[in-house]
Amino acid sequence: MELAVTTLAGKSAGKITLKDDVFGLEPRADILQRMVQYQLAKKRAGTHQTKGRSDIARTGAKMYRQKGTGRARHHAASAPQFRGGGKAHGPVSRDHAIGLPKKVRALALRHALSTKARDGGLIIVDELAAKDGKTKVLAKQLADLGLSNALVIGGAELEDGFRKAAANIANVDVLPVVGINVYDILRRNTLVLSKDAVAALEERFQ
Repeated sequence: MELAVTTLAGKSAGKITLKDDVFGLEPRADILQRMVQYQLAKKRAGTHQTKGRSDIARTGAKMYRQKGTGRARHHAASAPQFRGGGKAHGPVSRDHAIGLPKKVRALALRHALSTKARDGGLIIVDELAAKDGKTKVLAKQLADLGLSNALVIGGAELEDGFRKAAANIANVDVLPVVGINVYDILRRNTLVLSKDAVAALEERFQ
């Protein structure tokens, strides 16, 4: 697969050939769905918790004698039916993460890249750099390229000026290539890869 390479200024910078085994697969929605579910589950904190009857700081003594009062049989006041008692079947701290084989995760990333390439949502730029570090300048360059909702992936390290300039642009996420993931690719309309990012991805999937 061959794509045109552009600069941030919108000028042509030649062409690049992408490997079909990374960018040319027939996307499978089931694999992408499993990966998104895996990522969202892994992001959940799982720290929500309520106090059960055994966690309540009240006396554990029986409220009153079992027989002879004419009232219902009760034990401690920490039971859920009493005000100030514990919560019945409340949430507890736990890990929400689900398992997904490493090979499936790697395959899902290739399918996500292929999805963007097939749908025309993939743009290759020669370099991600903003020497002046001005948000206004970079925002105009991205707008001229039609990038109002995009994920931008750089090389192993992001150029400091570009990272700072892009930090406050709405609906534009910027990540180094090590941080690329299926969920962020799919949640943005356009995927922007630098030439360094393309080389790193193709080397990763050799």
